[in-house]
Amino acid sequence: MNDLPALDAAYLPSPQLQRLAPGGPDHAPRILLLYGSLRERSFSRLLVEEAARILQHLGAETQIFDPRGLPLPDSEDAAHPKVQELRALSLWSEGQVWCSPERHGAITGVFKSQIDWLPLELGSVRPTQGRTLAVMQVSGGSQSFNAVNTLRLLGRWMRMITIPNQSSVAMAWKEFEDNGRMKPSSYYDRVVDVMEELVKFTLLTRGHADHLVDRYSERKARGEATPLNEPAAAVARGA
Repeated sequence: MNDLPALDAAYLPSPQLQRLAPGGPDHAPRILLLYGSLRERSFSRLLVEEAARILQHLGAETQIFDPRGLPLPDSEDAAHPKVQELRALSLWSEGQVWCSPERHGAITGVFKSQIDWLPLELGSVRPTQGRTLAVMQVSGGSQSFNAVNTLRLLGRWMRMITIPNQSSVAMAWKEFEDNGRMKPSSYYDRVVDVMEELVKFTLLTRGHADHLVDRYSERKARGEATPLNEPAAAVARGA
């Protein structure tokens, strides 16, 4: 991966990161990236593309979902091709990156529509649960954290493992070259930090999603768990 503005020999190479998951899957970590603007020069898209370059440098495999053509939730059937594409990519992923512009102090409708098309469960299949998540935002003005805070709330609701670090790029229109590449800066360094942490968490947790999202209340509803408020003796004699 060429032209990364600030990566040097101190940057952890992929073989070292792979040692975090001895005995685990040996394929590259699979990361899906979502952004929240349809503008021709979308800074959330440019930031996601920069993040994808960093992830690939770390040895991850990346896919970026293009939200153009995705219908509003409930305006079309879930069989719509763009909905099926989004759900398939979410199922493919082991980790995700969410990046939204901040608009009126919140995330955009474009971004929220993507999350609203991702159900917690599709039969016995879970498109988001147990996957790692990194959150980022871009702002046209001074630095804010409203969008990343909302993305964290959504990540928790979708039962994802949201990493501690995050990125908020203020005055994003100043941070990218005409060719779409991000300029070297402390903002860029933070994006590198976030992507590195995402890969680490993904390697540490992948292969354990079923265990991480396994819940007593759901096992109980399926008849697979003994209610904890019933005395063991009563349960044993079938009382």
